[in-house]
Amino acid sequence: EREWGIVVGPLKRGFRTERAIFLTEDDVFGPKKRVARLKGRDVDYFLESFRDLKIGDYVVHVDHGIGLYRGIVELSVDGSRKDFLLIEYDGGDKLYVPIHDLDLVQKYIGAKEARPRLDRLGSSSWVGTKRKVKKRIEDLAKELLRIQAEREISEGYAYPEEDELFREMESKFEYEETEGQLRAIRDVLGDLKRKRPMDRLICGDVGFGKTEVAIRAAFKVAIEGKQVAVLVPTTVLAQQHLKVFTERLKDYPLVIEMLSRFVPRERQKEIVERLRKGAIDIVIGTHRLLQRDVSFKDLGLLIVDEEHRFGVKDKERLKEVKKTVDVLTLTATPIPRTLSMALSGIKDLSIIDTPPLDRLAIKTYVVRFSEDVIRRGILAELARGGQIFFVHNYIHNIHVVYEYLRALFPSLRIALAHGRMKERQLESIMVDFVEGKYDLLLSTNIIESGLDISNVNTIFINNAHKFGLADLYQLRGRVGRGPRQAYAYLLVPEGERLTEEAKTRLRIIEELQEIGSGIHIANYDLELRGAGNILGKEQSGNIELVGFELYTKLLEETIKELKAERKEEEPISPEISIPLDAYIPESYVEDTAQKLLLYKRLSKVGSYEEIKEMEEEMRDRFGELPPPTRNLLAILSLKVFLSDLYVKRVEYAPGSLTITVTDRTPLNMEELILLARRDGIKLMPDRRIVMRFDGRPLEAVEAVKNVLKDITPYDITRLTQTRGET
Repeated sequence: EREWGIVVGPLKRGFRTERAIFLTEDDVFGPKKRVARLKGRDVDYFLESFRDLKIGDYVVHVDHGIGLYRGIVELSVDGSRKDFLLIEYDGGDKLYVPIHDLDLVQKYIGAKEARPRLDRLGSSSWVGTKRKVKKRIEDLAKELLRIQAEREISEGYAYPEEDELFREMESKFEYEETEGQLRAIRDVLGDLKRKRPMDRLICGDVGFGKTEVAIRAAFKVAIEGKQVAVLVPTTVLAQQHLKVFTERLKDYPLVIEMLSRFVPRERQKEIVERLRKGAIDIVIGTHRLLQRDVSFKDLGLLIVDEEHRFGVKDKERLKEVKKTVDVLTLTATPIPRTLSMALSGIKDLSIIDTPPLDRLAIKTYVVRFSEDVIRRGILAELARGGQIFFVHNYIHNIHVVYEYLRALFPSLRIALAHGRMKERQLESIMVDFVEGKYDLLLSTNIIESGLDISNVNTIFINNAHKFGLADLYQLRGRVGRGPRQAYAYLLVPEGERLTEEAKTRLRIIEELQEIGSGIHIANYDLELRGAGNILGKEQSGNIELVGFELYTKLLEETIKELKAERKEEEPISPEISIPLDAYIPESYVEDTAQKLLLYKRLSKVGSYEEIKEMEEEMRDRFGELPPPTRNLLAILSLKVFLSDLYVKRVEYAPGSLTITVTDRTPLNMEELILLARRDGIKLMPDRRIVMRFDGRPLEAVEAVKNVLKDITPYDITRLTQTRGET
């Protein structure tokens, strides 16, 4: 007799037996898009994602300092099972952090690669370190506030409501806007209607539609008679933007020009003169736009694409231009300083996190340079009528690679492009490639920024280990701009010994293939390079002491305090001691990293609506919630309720419940005294409320709510319906 077993696991594709055909979801509906979606506060998600936390990584506990992450452990406390995050400190001391307090824990990212010093648990030195760093960053906070104040007092131009002409232009967009795009467009149009000059960062992955947001902003400004400058890092991208803007706005009486080294000298002079006289509505250009001879009659909007690609001198000139005009910055991977300004409210932030319909993740392979890999990749792309990018970033021997490819494919139409070519020649090659006159474009990384050709869906990046993480990400984003599956081959020379950092970069880019990974790439890039290298030497010592995330939080706090000229009250995190099994079982979520990320997000919920959203998401992703997980959500809903009322602690004991409130509680104490006389509740001098309770632990959650709701000034209809289970 045959024995049968049941194995639960993913089935990638269907199969046929003698009696049946089995189809998977992918067979019927096509492969699912893996999308890196952002939940909660966009910036918090960027900084505080635990998706990549590994055992042995450095972490920062807000109250106890820097330690080593040692995993999630399940402990039995007061007769109930719960999960804890284990942190090891100097001397081997261990701290078990309840999962509902994970909002106090952050991954450590320092200013440089050196390992930080572990703190000693129970020592007062950590409190002193935080106080010292906060005092040091006051100067930076004041500088950021000065920038903001200058913008606040600047009299900007408030644009009118969108008219019929604007709505007509919107309706001519050939694609359906994504949810993220619509949100960003609403934000930008709202900014333009205010007197205060706009300073907004639009963060969205490559191909997510940032350009359309910019086009609508440019149209609104230009149609009102003001000028628009679009600043881009490369001549190739300037050419591309000129084509897109001109095509999109061809039905309207707007003059659009380009200023870059592609343009002959005499023509440049003519464009500069027409800009000064106001005869050009929208100008698209490289850093040539920032030169002293360029002036505008009435500049209304500056759009900066990929700010991190500009040099220090360019940025200094940008600062001068920015003071009086509306500014829109577009990026796929935000730089930390820009992000810090967004965090602290100095710069407004919109994130486009919704991918276009039918977009597939780019299949990425890190492989040794070999004839076989190159031959197969090129032939596969040619077979489906597509084109290929081949990136080699060294001009001095790019011709060697050209001859190698010619020998491999004698009939292949290969174009060669690099930055030392004459403008006209480079422009001609690019246009011919776009028009399909070449099969393969061999070039340096001049194609990195924004080049958008939907027929190119295979890219080879030679000597990939020599590129930075953000550069690799940008290059990979040149393919996969349509519904066709795209491939990226990251080539490493045979026999080359890679540094640990290079190995890490290649591993990250190979692993992060989801659509919308730009923000995570920026986070990894920050970790690899060190925040100090990017934020500057002045602040690197402060970052080294407390980690980038806590540094950013302290900066945000300091700015808020300077604005209000008083210390902002710390929110309270109630301690709940009720013996309930409250955790996410391994049988429900097997992947530890996934579970940790869920715990981190749950620890940050601040409203009943967010708890309901998390409950629905978990049910959708993992199935019906098991009893311990329902209990966990019930405890979290009580924590949100208690936090609003400044309740410090709730403690269950057989026969009684004790509720301890702080002196900041809005509870009506006179009502409580009356309640105590009627219901046998004791009100103690140390602000403890002691009540008789003979029910089960789970019933204690509702009992606490019922007692407090009678004396709270808040609308109790907000209470969540989340209930636990024994």
